Amino acid sequence: MRNTFIARNPSVLVFLAILAVFTIAVTLLSHAYGTGGLSTSFVKTLGKTLCLCLVAIAMDLVWGYCGILSLGHFAFFALGGYAIGMWLMYARTELIVTQSLANAPIPPTEQEVVDAIGSQIFGVVGSSDFPAVWVFAHSFWLQALMVIAAPGLLALIFGWLAFRSRVTGVYLSILTQAMTLALSLYLFQNESGLRGNNGLSGLQNLPGVQAGQDEISVWFLWGSALALGLGYVLAAWVVSGKFGSVVRGIRDDEARVRFLGYSVEGYKLFVFTLTAIIAGIAGALYYPQAGIINPGEMAPIASIYLAVWVAIGGRGRLYGAVIGAAFVSLVSTWFTSGQVPPLNLGVYTVDWVDWWLVLLGVSFVLVTLFAPKGIGGLIDLITDRVTPDRHGADYGPDKGALQEGEGRR
Repeated sequence: MRNTFIARNPSVLVFLAILAVFTIAVTLLSHAYGTGGLSTSFVKTLGKTLCLCLVAIAMDLVWGYCGILSLGHFAFFALGGYAIGMWLMYARTELIVTQSLANAPIPPTEQEVVDAIGSQIFGVVGSSDFPAVWVFAHSFWLQALMVIAAPGLLALIFGWLAFRSRVTGVYLSILTQAMTLALSLYLFQNESGLRGNNGLSGLQNLPGVQAGQDEISVWFLWGSALALGLGYVLAAWVVSGKFGSVVRGIRDDEARVRFLGYSVEGYKLFVFTLTAIIAGIAGALYYPQAGIINPGEMAPIASIYLAVWVAIGGRGRLYGAVIGAAFVSLVSTWFTSGQVPPLNLGVYTVDWVDWWLVLLGVSFVLVTLFAPKGIGGLIDLITDRVTPDRHGADYGPDKGALQEGEGRR
């Protein structure tokens, strides 16, 4: 029993139970299936928050456990949104065009329908031709595959080039940020084939589904909760056992792990690619709830926010990443919604819509200086979690690094 997955990861069952209770409670309070105590817009906010929790788990896995501070994971998140958004926009436009041409004196040819769809989608950028990147847009399953393939392939290529060159530390962080900025700037161009600055819109409407937003919002909440639960279990499985020990060893002392004969680059590439795929899936569930996506969503600042969420929640704790993302997301929604009354200081009035980012930055600094374990560290105190009796010298210079006794497991 001691070596079972659940025994090594007791937080998994607790997390899944809390997630299930939360999902059921929101469903029973929704307009579609319950009392109507929660508005549809707030149900969407909660669904989007679950998606942000999933991408935070990916960030914690790559940074908190493997030691790679990636400032580009929100680019993978946005790529997943673009991939599913292309199908949503194509299918919805196809229905509109088909209905408008249904009563035409002469039935339109298939090519005429495609041209009409292209004019509707790309007319805003002065074009009517489908770019090559839309080749699979007519098929839901092919675009769903692109949700995984697009971020996964980009991460695989980028990671292989970076890790084989043994780029580490702040230099790797700068490279991931440069990749994100370059991709964002490219997508801002109309020639990118993704409508430039206009992005993809109307994603909240599911083509061919006769249901209102009340029901659709709950469906996406269910999908987001399922993805978060599976993502948490997968991440917990990855960081457990020997593989997890090697990954944490790379974080603490990469040179020593390489000296022991492990393929450090292979481990890092696997984690980097896997987390990019997780981020893409989270984005594919997030943007249909948001209703729109544009290149601004993958600006480098978004990935920096993601790192802040994980740090505030508690780096190196999967539940800490979830807590940090949920806490910051919901508090941010509250402060930026205009519902918080301004703070009158006499000589100056603090408008929280403008000052929220300052408050977030100050919170990040305070957590880093005085509570490096983040909010997740409070869970240890509340549950009276006892630190195991650890023997042997540290494998790495950081506090909490693996020690000799643990390395033999």
